[in-house]
Amino acid sequence: MTATDCTVRTRVWRNGTLELENFPIERVSDYLAEPDCLVWADICAPDSAMLETLADELSLDQHAIEDAVEPHERPKATRYSTHTFIATYSMWLDKNNDLQTSRVSAFTTKRGLVTVRLDDAFDIDEVVRRWDENADIMKFGPKALVHSLLDVVVDGYFDAIGSLDEEIEGVEDVLFEDAMGTSREVQRRVFTLRKSLVSVRRAVLPMREVVNAVMRGATEDNAELIPFYEDLYDHVLRATEWTESLRDMVSSVFETNLSLSDLRMNAIMKKLTGWAAIIAVPTAVTGYFGQNVPYPGFGHTWGFWLSLTSILLIAFALYVTFRRKDWL
Repeated sequence: MTATDCTVRTRVWRNGTLELENFPIERVSDYLAEPDCLVWADICAPDSAMLETLADELSLDQHAIEDAVEPHERPKATRYSTHTFIATYSMWLDKNNDLQTSRVSAFTTKRGLVTVRLDDAFDIDEVVRRWDENADIMKFGPKALVHSLLDVVVDGYFDAIGSLDEEIEGVEDVLFEDAMGTSREVQRRVFTLRKSLVSVRRAVLPMREVVNAVMRGATEDNAELIPFYEDLYDHVLRATEWTESLRDMVSSVFETNLSLSDLRMNAIMKKLTGWAAIIAVPTAVTGYFGQNVPYPGFGHTWGFWLSLTSILLIAFALYVTFRRKDWL
């Protein structure tokens, strides 16, 4: 997480048109009381005092407030009497290709949206930019704001999963290399990828329920938002399927690497066995002729050369035989 001080951003739209921004959070409830206003407030790295102010301003459930600052809360969408609480995670890969996540929560009321971020890692400016680019949907109320927020989060999933996919392809490229230490490096990278995919799966899989729950509530009031949320739901399904396929790929790479390690070990054992057999020939011959019995050439120079020639010929014959059998 990125350490930062508590910061607040606010906006208000009146009849679908941006009217004011960066006003004090204490005025949020005043604008919410006006039927033609749509209000957004963003709180980054909130402290206890800010959360108390937020709860008082919007009459938020205390359990939802606690969930908003819980760093390990499961992604979910919970309806309360006065608001809906949404918990999600943004994700990305850092420069070391390690997966990083950031908690993003949201409270939706009848005419407002409040986002709560535990740090400034999530790019809220991208969400604001999409609101500005699609100002015509502001008339549909807070569910339109929620759609853009979730859309940015899900787009981040595709970026992170795509980077993991490229990393897996990089592992596959070196999988069949015979360089020393390749197998150990592959195992290390595969282990890191499996941990990253577990984290991705924990964030992506529950998003189907989150988007589905938000979509039901949104389309009850505004049928015009149905295509937007159906497209978002389709993106979540694609991210889920992509994550599952990458898990299968990583498992396949892991098992293949173990199989290749066994094959390399078998090849090494065959080579060692072959060389041991070749080395055994001079040992056997010299051991035999070293016995205290006369042998052809015993005590003569030509006997020595006969022994040496026998060693070389038999060793060469074994070498050729083992090479033909691909043992060496």
